[in-house]
Amino acid sequence: MSTVADKLAKKSTRKTGGKQVRLRLVYVDFWSAVKLSFLGAVALAVVTMVSFFLIYLVLQATNVLTTADSFLAGITDNAFKLTEVVGLPQVMAFAAVVAILNLIVFTVLGAVIAGIYNLAVKVTGGLLVGFMSN
Repeated sequence: MSTVADKLAKKSTRKTGGKQVRLRLVYVDFWSAVKLSFLGAVALAVVTMVSFFLIYLVLQATNVLTTADSFLAGITDNAFKLTEVVGLPQVMAFAAVVAILNLIVFTVLGAVIAGIYNLAVKVTGGLLVGFMSN
């Protein structure tokens, strides 16, 4: 039983309009991987900030936070107020911390994955990639 990679590696029997080339990816540039993972992490950080803001607005609009605050006030005899802890500045500060941590982790992860791939190429021979010109 052949795998998808075997099927792609075989030459096609049908005639195509362009020239097909099969190349092996045997090296991933470290700094390119770091830059690309950093840009992806920046996009994820923006999505994180916007999603935290929108979730907070939805919780405010549906009075979920007010209901939870009155529930906690009944349990703790007004010793704990949720509205003092969960306000828009606190939520956005938490979102910023999460976004910065994700930025650091994803950038480092991209660099580590590029290094692991470059080491694995010595064992596996690289990734077979097919290209076709039109």
